[in-house]
Amino acid sequence: MRFPPTLRPTLILGASGRIGGILRHQWASAGADLRWQRRARPEGAEAGAQGWHVLDPLADPDALAEAARGAAVALCLAGPVPGGAAGRELSARQLVQHRDLALATLEAAAHVRDAGAGAPQVLLASSAAVYGTASGPLQEDTPLAPVAPYGLAKAEMEQAARARAAELGLGVTLLRIGNIAGIDAILGGWQPGFCLDQFADGQTPRRSYIGPRTLADVLATLIRCPDLPQVLNIAQPGLVAMGDLLQAAGLEFARRPAPAQAIAEVQLDVTRLIGLLAAQPACAADLPARLPVATAAELVAEARALDLLPDS
Repeated sequence: MRFPPTLRPTLILGASGRIGGILRHQWASAGADLRWQRRARPEGAEAGAQGWHVLDPLADPDALAEAARGAAVALCLAGPVPGGAAGRELSARQLVQHRDLALATLEAAAHVRDAGAGAPQVLLASSAAVYGTASGPLQEDTPLAPVAPYGLAKAEMEQAARARAAELGLGVTLLRIGNIAGIDAILGGWQPGFCLDQFADGQTPRRSYIGPRTLADVLATLIRCPDLPQVLNIAQPGLVAMGDLLQAAGLEFARRPAPAQAIAEVQLDVTRLIGLLAAQPACAADLPARLPVATAAELVAEARALDLLPDS
């Protein structure tokens, strides 16, 4: 995909997180009004540094609404993730922040609208984890079956956000993002002694993936879209075996028999995304070259280009 030269004014909540770091790198030369929110001042940055909005969305709703004033889009990436700064295990108190941050974003958008400034379009980062044990290819209307606490929290967030958006008369788009190469539990979480499940057919777990550069390009295009569906799967077409990823990255791993509860495949149906991108002026050319089928080699190359791979 070609990166668009400009973006609409956008507030990005959770900009200090892993996806936020990718976007800051990839959108650095976008020449747009990008408002990066985080709870603490960036190390080495002066107070009021250009582009940064240092505020707690849950503790200071007025500051959040002010940051959203004049923005065309509010993209909420905020929330603790397993293996992130919050640690491998997340408490119930941490997990509920996904719901609370989504609702805070919607309330800020409504506040801006009620003040006469026009409501920003609200995009909320969800996860493929909401599908849980559902069999694929997983379409956006597939009944959710989350099993892990993170997936359950994201599903709860989605339900609460839909209900509150309807009450407020706001549009909201839930972005169910697949595994992101380099910040996933496999490439991003690798360490010596790493072990993968192996199923009876000899395969390691297979998942829908998206490269970090490709993700930034997709989100940039969605930010420019004036009309989005309520739910959208975000991934590249195809399935990628986790073992293939580690082999492509030159990272050693062992195999163990997969337990009965292990999920062999999570495949997102991205037909809706492909159609949406194809309808945009920036994506009017050959679409397969713009949203290519995911391969282990290309995913690793994207992650390596952004220094997201661990040292072997």
